[in-house]
Amino acid sequence: MQHVLEAFRLVCDPLVLGVVLGSALFGLFVGAMPGLTATMAVALLVPVTFNLPPLPAIAAMVTATAMAIFAGDIPGALLRIPGTPASAAYCDEAYAMTRNGEAETMLGAGLVFSAIGGLFGTVVLVTTAPALAEVALKFSSFEYFWLVTLGLTCAVFIAPGRPLKGLASLLIGLLIATVGFENPAAYPRFTFGSDELMSGFQLTPVMIGMFAVSEVIRYAVTRDVPLEVPKQGIGRIFRGQGALLRKYPLAALRGSALGTVVGALPGAGADIAAWISYGLSKRFSKTPEKYGTGHVEGVIEAGSANNSALSAAWIPALVFGVPGDSITAIVIGVLYLKGMNPGPTIFIENPQNIYAVFIIFFLANLLMLPLGWMAIKAAKNVLRVPRNVLMPVILLFCVVGAFAINNSIFDVGVMLAFGLLAWFMEANRFPIAPTILGLVLGGMLEQNFVTSMIKADGAPGAFFGRPIAGTLGVATLLVWLSPLALRWRRGRRAARADKVARVS
Repeated sequence: MQHVLEAFRLVCDPLVLGVVLGSALFGLFVGAMPGLTATMAVALLVPVTFNLPPLPAIAAMVTATAMAIFAGDIPGALLRIPGTPASAAYCDEAYAMTRNGEAETMLGAGLVFSAIGGLFGTVVLVTTAPALAEVALKFSSFEYFWLVTLGLTCAVFIAPGRPLKGLASLLIGLLIATVGFENPAAYPRFTFGSDELMSGFQLTPVMIGMFAVSEVIRYAVTRDVPLEVPKQGIGRIFRGQGALLRKYPLAALRGSALGTVVGALPGAGADIAAWISYGLSKRFSKTPEKYGTGHVEGVIEAGSANNSALSAAWIPALVFGVPGDSITAIVIGVLYLKGMNPGPTIFIENPQNIYAVFIIFFLANLLMLPLGWMAIKAAKNVLRVPRNVLMPVILLFCVVGAFAINNSIFDVGVMLAFGLLAWFMEANRFPIAPTILGLVLGGMLEQNFVTSMIKADGAPGAFFGRPIAGTLGVATLLVWLSPLALRWRRGRRAARADKVARVS
C-alpha cells in the first residue's frame, strides 16, 4: 500500500501531469494525420525523453500511443483515410456510417469504446501481467501460424456478401507481401531489378493509396454526382453511447478480451487484434448482413480491441523485456536508458515507478474522453468543406504522408499506383480491406510456416502437436468448415420441408 501511495504522489507531480497533457495533444495530432502512425509518434518522442526523469518519459509514450490509436478513427470516418493501420480494419464501416448521416454515433462509439478497451487492457495488465506473459512466451512459430491463419480467414468475413471476391482480394494482398527480399530465404522476389522494391511495399503508402487516393479518383470520375457525405453537424457525441453499451455488451467485452490476448503476444499488436476482432464480430453477429453498410457493432468490437491490445503489449515487455509490438520495442530501449530494466525484478526494484506507470495508463484512457471530444469537435468542420476544395487537400495530405515515411518519391508513386488499383477493384465490386489484411499478415504467415516446417522436418502433423497450437488449429478448421456445415444443414431442412409439403 505504501508503494501505491508513493506512486500516486509521483503521478501528481506537475511535470508528469504537464507531460501527460502535452503528449496527449501530440498523440491526437499524429494519429489524425494519415501516414503518421502511433509507432512514429513514440519514435518522435524518444529524443524528448533524454532530458526527462524516468516517469515523465514513460508517461509521454503511454499517453501519446493511446491517443494516436483512437485519433486514427477520425480521418477514417470523415475522409475514408485511416490515420493508423489499426483503424484500417473498420475504416469502410466508419465511412459508410458517415455517409448514412451517423458520423456523430460512429465517432462517439469509437471514442467511448476505445477508452473502455484501454481500461480493460490496463486492468488485465495490473492484475495478471506475470501469468499472461508466461502464457504468451509459450507461443512458438506453430501457434503464430494458426493465429495468422485465423486472422486471414477474417478476409472472407469482412467481404460483404462476396466471399469469393474477398478471397481474391486477399490473394492480391498476399502476392504484394511477397515482394522484396524480406523472406525466410532472403531472396529478392518480384523486384524486377529495382533497388526500391528490395524492401517490399511499405504498408502506409499502400494503405493511403487504396483508401484515400481511390476516393479522390472516384470523385474525379463521378464529380457530377451529388455529394454523398451529408453536411451534418456533430454535436453530442456521447448521446446514445449508454444505449449502445447495453445493446452490444458482448461485442465490447469480446473485443476487449480478444485485443488483450492478441496484444500480449510478442510481435502481434493492435493492427492484428483489430482485424481479427472485426472479422469475428461479423461472423458471430446476429445481423451480419448489415456489415459494410454502416453498422456500429463492428466498430465497437474492433475499436475496443485495438486499444486493449496497446495495454496488453506491455505485459511481455515489462515482465520479460520482450516487445509485444513495435511501440513497446522502442519503449524497452527507453526503460533501459532510464534504469528501469524490464524483467521480473522490476516489480521488486522499482515498485513505485511501475505502479505509477499503471496509474498513467488509467489516466491516459480517462483523459481520452474529454480530449477526444475536443478533437472530434475540431475535425467536424471537414464535413462543411466543399468537395471540390476538400479532395485536392486530401490528395496533398496523402502525398505528404506517403513521402514522410522514407522521404522517398518512390513511395508517392506506390501510393498513386495502389490508388488506381483500389479504384479499379471497387468499380468491379472487389473489397479492398482483404488486400490490406493480406499485406499486413502475409510476411508473418510465410515466416512462421517455413520456420515451423524446418522445426518439424516437413511433418505437417507437428502443427497440431502442441496444446495451444492444436487448439488454435482445430478452431481455425472449424471456422473454415462452419459455412459448409451450415449450408448442409439448411439443405437438409429444405429437403425435409419439401418432403412434408408433398406428403400433406
